[in-house]
Amino acid sequence: MTLSVQEQFGQIDIYVFDQILRGNIAPGMRVLDAGCGYGRNLVHLLRERCEVFALDQDAEAVEHVRQLSASLRTGLPAENFQIGPIEHMPFPDGFADVVLSNSVLHFARDDRHFRAMLTELWRVLKPGGMLFCRLGSRIGMAFKRLRGNIFLIPDGSKWFLVDQPMLLGLTEEMNAVLVDPLKTTIVQDYRCMTTWVLRKRRS
Repeated sequence: MTLSVQEQFGQIDIYVFDQILRGNIAPGMRVLDAGCGYGRNLVHLLRERCEVFALDQDAEAVEHVRQLSASLRTGLPAENFQIGPIEHMPFPDGFADVVLSNSVLHFARDDRHFRAMLTELWRVLKPGGMLFCRLGSRIGMAFKRLRGNIFLIPDGSKWFLVDQPMLLGLTEEMNAVLVDPLKTTIVQDYRCMTTWVLRKRRS
């Protein structure tokens, strides 16, 4: 039976989809979704027999991903899907070919928390692997600064927002390679979402 596009891919982020189309995320890879939520980016990867791992602080969301994996008969153990914070992940160094962090980093409480999460995302990535981050930024819009890099979003949310010099500086500091130029989408005077994709050097 032929699946519809929605059945095959679910509610996947279009920028994750782009990386799949270009072969940067492929069947057989070990993919870790850090901050997986209810698994919107995992449907296709589970169907295509990637070795999927996922982590989220929301126990209900993690259980949903476990059930999703089981329903697709992936054979992956329930232990692949863990409850916990990104800044303290229960995975070893150099663990994953691809690490996804989609709409997570802008919930950092401050600079120290942001750095702690980013350090863990980078630690668990294999040399040669790819880190995909989509996060709130202030590239293209002005926001009211509350403190440090915490800004007020029009809906009343308080987000940690990066800018281009910060992301490029972190890329250099991590000795990483940009897979793509920074790409930012402005959502109708509400928020800016930037896609930051890095490759970890092999040496």
